This record gives sequence, structure tokens and C-alpha cells, in this order.
Amino acid sequence: MTVSTTDLDTVTGPDLAQLWRTRHDRERFQWSSLALMTPAFGLLIVLFLIPMGYAVYLGLTNLTLVGPDSVKWGFTGLQNLSRLRQDTTFWSSLWVTAGFIGGSIVGVVVAGYWLAALSMRARPWMRIFVGGIVVVSWMMPAVTAGMTWYATTTQGGALGTLTGLHNTNFLDTWPLIIVTVANVWSMTGFCMLVMGAALRNVPSEAIEAAVVENATAWQRFRMIVLPLLRPTIIAVVLLTALLSLANFGLIYIMTQGGPGNSTNILPLYSYQQAFSFNNLAYGALIGNVMVLIATIFGVFYVRVATPKS
Repeated sequence: MTVSTTDLDTVTGPDLAQLWRTRHDRERFQWSSLALMTPAFGLLIVLFLIPMGYAVYLGLTNLTLVGPDSVKWGFTGLQNLSRLRQDTTFWSSLWVTAGFIGGSIVGVVVAGYWLAALSMRARPWMRIFVGGIVVVSWMMPAVTAGMTWYATTTQGGALGTLTGLHNTNFLDTWPLIIVTVANVWSMTGFCMLVMGAALRNVPSEAIEAAVVENATAWQRFRMIVLPLLRPTIIAVVLLTALLSLANFGLIYIMTQGGPGNSTNILPLYSYQQAFSFNNLAYGALIGNVMVLIATIFGVFYVRVATPKS
């Protein structure tokens, strides 16, 4: 059905309903434009889909790092999945990972917003000084950050000196809390920069109008600032979750998953199974679980970030 703009006012009843159901942008789509996406599709297939498919296949085999099964290995079906279901260390590692990611998200978002808000009110020299320190901590390699926090929180470190607890090894006392704080410390700089850019885009007129209406600081934040920052917060949450899920180096340097399994997140457990216990197939299966978790985060981000029509 084709209706001109001049005839739009005369359309009524079923014809009007059919008109609203018609996609008016259909004629503007050109199938030849798909050719421009061929290189991107090729990279996606070669660099992601094929390796991911091979990793899924390896997770269903008996491949080992050494021994007879390192040469003559084959498909074993759901045997590794059955082992995974009964693996208490895996489930413990999954809960540790959830706590590590959840604590990192809360810490990064709160600290990043707080620093961004303070920097907007601080003097220029203070903004540059504090921002420089935070950004340096963000750009610091995971190995360097891990060594810094290891030296700070072990017995005789700077944290013990400042608190007067010279003989306390905080990594043994509160291991998961310490590694989570270290992760927050290393990622807050990114959040501060993103939040700062978002805060500068908040219309000052809206804040001034709320002040005239005698709105409290909490009401201004909840009803004006927070809704405008929602897309930024969602993006920060997703990136923090994914980067924390893949943060192998920081925890490996600080605790190597210990004491016990108190900081043994899934990347560490996958590494241990593959290269410490020589179970490459089982380690690949745990890696596939991490990809599944990352996919869930991605789907959640798309659903939340997509505007409701």
C-alpha cells in the first residue's frame, strides 16, 4: 500500500492500521551494502567463531598436556560435563568469581563517579594531580599492580605500617576483599574518565531549575543526574564485569588463587586444570563456561541499553 503525504489525512480505519505497520525505510535499504561488511564478517569468523568452535570441541575430548592422551586423544562426549557438574572446586570458584565481579562493579562505579564529581568542583591543579594518579593506576600493567598490592598488604607492608598491624598479612586474613580492592583501584581511572565526560554533558539548566524548585541534592541526583548517566553506567558495568572476569594476572601475582581456593576465580582454575594438572580438555571446558558468562553479560547489556519503543 502506497500513500502520499497529501493523502495521509484521508486515510482511516484498516488502511491507517496497515500504513503504521508498513516499514517506510524498506526501499532505502540496499542489499549491495552487505558487500562492505564482508571483511568484518570474515574477521569475525576467522578470529572468533572458528577458535570458539574448536574450543567447544576440545572441551568434549580427553586431550591432556602430557601422556598418551596428548597424542592419541579423541571425542568423549559429555564426560567432562558430568565431571564439571560434580566438581565442588568449580562451583566454589564460580561463587568466588561472582563475588569478585560484583564487588568490583560496585567499587568501580561508586569510586569512579565520586572522583569524577569531586574533580568537577576541585581546583584545576588538584584535578590534574588526582586525575593523573588515578589514570596512572589504570594504565599500570596487571603484573605491576599485583606486585604493588602484594607488597602493600603482606606482613610488614605499607598497609600494616599505616594501621599499626605490622605482623598482619592481610592477604591471608581478607584475601578476596584485598584482591577486589586492588582490582577496583586498577580500574577506577577508566570509570572516572567516562563518568567525568558524562557529567559534563548534564545540562546545567536542569540542575539550576531543580535548585530553584528547592530540590535536595539527593533528589537532583536521583531525578536528573542518574537518568542521564544511565547509558554510561550500564556501559561501565558491562566493561568492568568483562575485564574483571578476564583479570588473570592480578590475582595470579597476588595469591595464585589462595589461600586455599578463596581467590581462585574461573580464569585461574581453568589455567590450573590445563597447565598445572595437564587437563587441557577440562581447562578448555571451564574457559567455555567463562565465554558463556560473558555472553550473558553481553545479552543483558543489549536488552538494558536498547531504548524501549
